Amino acid sequence: MSRYRRTHNKGTSYFFTVVTYRRQQILCDLQIRTALRQAIKTVREKYPFKIEAWVLLPDHLHCIWTLPPDDVNYSFRWGMIKRLVSRACAKDYKRHDWINASKRKYRESTIWQRRYWEHQIRNEQDFARHVDYIHYNPVKHGICNRVMDWPYSTFHREVARGIYTEDWAGDKTKPVGGDFGE
Repeated sequence: MSRYRRTHNKGTSYFFTVVTYRRQQILCDLQIRTALRQAIKTVREKYPFKIEAWVLLPDHLHCIWTLPPDDVNYSFRWGMIKRLVSRACAKDYKRHDWINASKRKYRESTIWQRRYWEHQIRNEQDFARHVDYIHYNPVKHGICNRVMDWPYSTFHREVARGIYTEDWAGDKTKPVGGDFGE
């Protein structure tokens, strides 16, 4: 049996990576996005947390949450979110041929990978580095050439707040160092 050491400091910010089961390219589908948005809203009503940054890619998501000062239970929140999305989308996304004995035993869906990765944010520099990583991720994975072109990200919220400029991180299709062809 695996034993995971998770940090549990109240009121802290955490970076998360959550992945689909078998890296299915489904998270940007309208039905999944809608269910995810509703699940987050439902969970936050009873178990608040602040979304500092978020990016949704076809097969995984990254985000940073800050928990309330008296709370540490992010794993419960993730469990509820994943469960609510799985239930809302079961009709169209449940793969009966992928349900094995382990999935049956733990009552798992075929939407989400069992675990997720978390990292406790240590300081302001660590926070800024992870926010940049989150927003640049669609470019890193070759989904788009400019951060501003990816719609499923808090990058646009941060541009509106003046934290980033629309051209932050440049354009992957343009050579670095200028045009020396003239």
